Amino acid sequence: MGKLTAEAIVGKALEIGDTEGLDAVTIRRLATDLGVTPMALYWHFKNKEQLMIGMADHLIAGFAPKAADERPWQEQLRDLVLGLIRVLRRYPCAKNLLEQIDQTAVPSFLAVWDRALGLAYSAGFSSEESCLITKYLLQSAISIADAPVHFRPGRTPEEVAELVRVKRVSLQTLPSDKYPNLVAMARPMVEGLGEEFYDGFGVDLVLGGIAALAARR
Repeated sequence: MGKLTAEAIVGKALEIGDTEGLDAVTIRRLATDLGVTPMALYWHFKNKEQLMIGMADHLIAGFAPKAADERPWQEQLRDLVLGLIRVLRRYPCAKNLLEQIDQTAVPSFLAVWDRALGLAYSAGFSSEESCLITKYLLQSAISIADAPVHFRPGRTPEEVAELVRVKRVSLQTLPSDKYPNLVAMARPMVEGLGEEFYDGFGVDLVLGGIAALAARR
């Protein structure tokens, strides 16, 4: 193969993480799959922590936050969060990856966070409030992106479908006199809804609370 690049390494690492889970991502495995020695990888990443930070930066790098415009802050913040969700959704290992690293070491994530902080501050929140608001908001975005894909790594589509079926049946067979609503809503609870509705409703739910706080100022 040609000259080994950091981009090629993290691309292969994300491929393994998405299909087999992060535990399968090791320097030895990557070296084998890329046809190089482990030392060739250490030239780019000194340890697995640096590799995982590189993976996180790579998966978010495709999302560039828009510059500030004249629209209300709520609309701009909604676009920012939805954009992040859709980028993270492409990678089933994204949530686990972001939970295992220092997010402040990821340049592309910092760009999103900085934009969110500016929008929260422009809404009239203090610096302290803006920090908390954006932490909750970005963690919500990571969870929203993860929910439809979190059990895909290491499983075939058929295995995923069977897992969903078993979860649905387990709810539908609960005692209906004790859990009437869980039984009645077992299908949407487990199988989910369309991505557009799922994402939009989730973001609006979180932003609705932020907007309500801002309106009290």
